[in-house]
Amino acid sequence: VQLQASGGGLVQPGGSLRLSCAASGGILSLLRMGWYRQAPGKQRELVADISGGHATHYADSVKGRATISRDNAKNAVYLQMNRLKPEDTAVYYCNRVGPTFLDWGQGTLVTVSS
Repeated sequence: VQLQASGGGLVQPGGSLRLSCAASGGILSLLRMGWYRQAPGKQRELVADISGGHATHYADSVKGRATISRDNAKNAVYLQMNRLKPEDTAVYYCNRVGPTFLDWGQGTLVTVSS
């Protein structure tokens, strides 16, 4: 399965972005999927995840500002991020929730800066 994250960019503090993750070569509908991020010099962290049945979980750092969703018909997962902060700056990846992972792909860079 190939995962392609997109939708990142430069945004001012307080702004919003919608990240998309498209999968090819496999079906995601049965997998619990997550959005991860890795900031410079830090470990990759799971910020939001969603089950095949659309149950969601959020890290405290994004709770109330992020919404994860999925469209199983399109084999896609999304992350809406609002009220972005400079500390949200990172490369964002989508992947299944571990302990085993799919290929990570390149991710999409989100930079929050004025």
